[in-house]
Amino acid sequence: MSTIKLSDPTTILQVENLSVSFVHHGVETKAVDDVNFNVHQGESIGIVGESGSGKSVTALSIMNLLLSPPAVIKSGKIYFRSNFFGVHDILKLSNQRLAAIRGNEIAMIFQEPMSSLNPVFTCGNQVKEALRIHTRLGEESARTKTLGLFEEVQLDDPGKIYRAYPHELSGGQKQRVMIAMAMSCNPSILIADEPTTALDVTVQSNILKLMENLRENHDTSLIFISHDLGVIAEIADRIIVMYKGKIVEMGNVFQIFNNPQHPYTKGLLACRPRLDIKLRKLPTVNDFMANLSNGNGEKIQKYNSIGEALLLNAELKRETIQKRLDVIQGGPILRVKNLCKTFPIKKGLFGHTKEAVKAVDDVSFEIYPGETVGLVGESGCGKTTLGRTLIRLVDPDSGEIIFDGNSIHEMKSEALRQLRKKMQIIFQDPYSSLNPRQTIGEAIIEPLKIHKIINDKKARKERAFELLQTVGLSPSHIHRFPHEFSGGQRQRVCIARALATNPQFIICDESVSALDVSVQAQVLNLLNELKQEFKFTYLFISHDLSVIKFMADRIFVMNKGKLIEIGYPDALFDRPKESYTGNLIEAIPRGDIEDIRKAQLRRRLAYARKSLFPNE
Repeated sequence: MSTIKLSDPTTILQVENLSVSFVHHGVETKAVDDVNFNVHQGESIGIVGESGSGKSVTALSIMNLLLSPPAVIKSGKIYFRSNFFGVHDILKLSNQRLAAIRGNEIAMIFQEPMSSLNPVFTCGNQVKEALRIHTRLGEESARTKTLGLFEEVQLDDPGKIYRAYPHELSGGQKQRVMIAMAMSCNPSILIADEPTTALDVTVQSNILKLMENLRENHDTSLIFISHDLGVIAEIADRIIVMYKGKIVEMGNVFQIFNNPQHPYTKGLLACRPRLDIKLRKLPTVNDFMANLSNGNGEKIQKYNSIGEALLLNAELKRETIQKRLDVIQGGPILRVKNLCKTFPIKKGLFGHTKEAVKAVDDVSFEIYPGETVGLVGESGCGKTTLGRTLIRLVDPDSGEIIFDGNSIHEMKSEALRQLRKKMQIIFQDPYSSLNPRQTIGEAIIEPLKIHKIINDKKARKERAFELLQTVGLSPSHIHRFPHEFSGGQRQRVCIARALATNPQFIICDESVSALDVSVQAQVLNLLNELKQEFKFTYLFISHDLSVIKFMADRIFVMNKGKLIEIGYPDALFDRPKESYTGNLIEAIPRGDIEDIRKAQLRRRLAYARKSLFPNE
């Protein structure tokens, strides 16, 4: 038995002076810088920060999963109270002991479930394999246990999920399979690295409740990593805020939300889209962190408090009403009548369709020039298919699409290509939208060449410089490749490419869903600034109603291929007509102080009950 003592009898994990660097071509980058924290038995720790803050590297260090090289652990100790080996420094354990701990006593749920699951094995076999590696269960017992786990994580029809391959499941189902695998051996610590990023708000809400229930039922400690403090508030007891590899603030969730101390924490809290007030512009992290001159040579922050940032950016009711009146002065720029699109999902022996899904089902609406229409709904509701059908990336089965007096549904290929100069789309994943072998300059110049907008090579390059500056990037970036940029920068490149043709109408298809909330705020502000400057009309597609409320002049709610509700943001949020809309609104993580109080009280009661009735 180890003689190492931890700081507290309830402490299960203790990280001391952890520093990790990455070395690339002789250049050292510090990813984690002198990090110290501990985790108590049954406690939920939230680690929050932007991409590159060191969150995931810290988590991988706890699992001792960092590859060396390029990762180099410069200093530190990670003490873990193992049921098998006592207290030991994880960084000094042998591979044999690490194999016994990983998955068995410390489990991890990674950010992207599709890349974490093996595509050639069924989901059931993958969970069963994990059980057989770490336990002495036989084939049939492991299968029975797996089905029980699928039921515990609330997967419908566990037998069907057991036989299904990862590609046959939705994002939420895949994440539940990963949770079942992680919980299969009742680990002492569960590390969840961005487990709800890019999931629907309703699916996200269910996943958070599920993880909370599993933690309480199994007395598991949870380390929950996210860039979104609103999500962290739903599940954490304590919060660790990381910035550039350092812990800049640490405290219980109520302290962090009620009285944040560090400017970076204030920025993270302020940049989240609000449900309670309408903002002209989202405050950003840089507004709190950047040093600005006050004219006397003294350096000051733009905002000193969250309240000040919200007050100075609040949109008055009369401004909102005036914007609505300005929009409806002219006729609509886009008319859609009885639009339908069906996809076959089962075909008979001779190719005859036996079963089909109506992705877009008799949809009709109008959009006015200069308007931002938010299209919201869960995954599979048909919103992306509708967006792509509007610009004929997908051909409709029936119905009419009339843009600026032109019947898009009847157009031949050449006429359609000419029209696409006026209609552009920004896709969800900027990395897959860009050719990895093309520089960003070539990506931006390409539409200028295809549509013969600028024929002179030098003039095209100058236009690319202008577009990069317009979206807040440096012209010196023009020769760089997509992999050399962050996610937010890549999305700015995609926006610049969409602007190249001087469009009138832009479809934003989940264009900020996978971005950090801080980067998301910058991109949303940029889109609004561009709208004001160039008089764009947007169809903004998202599953996140808080983002939609900030961006949209009107909101369309879509469910099972149909538009079920249309309304102005304030009216729709205050008085939703459909229960489906109400459920979407209810699922939004708010991070309200009163909600945090209730959640903390409920957790304390659960801990007390567990202590009094351990065998219940």
